[in-house]
Amino acid sequence: MDSFGPSLAGTDVEEVDVRLPDGRRVVGEWVRGAGVTTTAATGCVYFLHGSGFALCSPRTHRRLTAWLSRLTGLPVFCLDYRLAPRHRFPAAAVDARSGWDWLCTAQGFAPDRVVIAGDSAGGHLAVDLLLQPDVAHPAGLALFSPLLDLTFGLARMREELRRDPAIRAADAAKLVGLYCAGTDLTHPRLTLDVAGGRRMPPTLVQAGGGEMLVADSRRLAADITAAGGDCELQVWPDQVHVFQALPRLTPEAAPAMREVAAFIGESLRGNVISRVAG
Repeated sequence: MDSFGPSLAGTDVEEVDVRLPDGRRVVGEWVRGAGVTTTAATGCVYFLHGSGFALCSPRTHRRLTAWLSRLTGLPVFCLDYRLAPRHRFPAAAVDARSGWDWLCTAQGFAPDRVVIAGDSAGGHLAVDLLLQPDVAHPAGLALFSPLLDLTFGLARMREELRRDPAIRAADAAKLVGLYCAGTDLTHPRLTLDVAGGRRMPPTLVQAGGGEMLVADSRRLAADITAAGGDCELQVWPDQVHVFQALPRLTPEAAPAMREVAAFIGESLRGNVISRVAG
């Protein structure tokens, strides 16, 4: 991601390590593109990074979050949640909730002034968070190649049609298994009932046509729609997993990111209009 990611020129990074009044810890970083400031009224992006609940960090995703900040004009808070195998389920999910609560309390952001974004396993964390009945929904949800099926059954079926150039489903399942070890995958916070759950906020899902998780993206989009939500699914032909992070490798990353930025802007503007009309 360093080699093929966008420039970090002009990016400001502010580390965060705080505790909520109830003792929960929130670790991460604010990422601001050149000229971007943080105000509760303008809004922000809450980013949950991926890599199987066991790898990566805000540092590995900094070029992507900085680009997202620059394109949207919004600060991006990227959570540094606890990783497996040292921290197993539900550690990452607990941290995702803690980060959300911190943004909406200590940082003063109204939920409808925030868009949640995430890639891969971060997409699973985001959807799980928003399925919880006591979580106020954000203005929108933008997901890059989200992981939905932790059994990788959907991915294996996709592999029979077209092999992913980057990773095998069996290897990805082993990685995710480090997080889920000791918990049956039928647990409702691992096997997410999106179709039978809460209506999701307006959602954009992007996936690469060449990756195995395109099947997960299609299922997630269908399930969100079945639950009464509004979800736009974009499958970019022949692209790899989270290709948006690799603009120096693939020219499709730039137009895809412009689509994401436009979606975020429209989601936040729509909530402003709704407030005024109300």
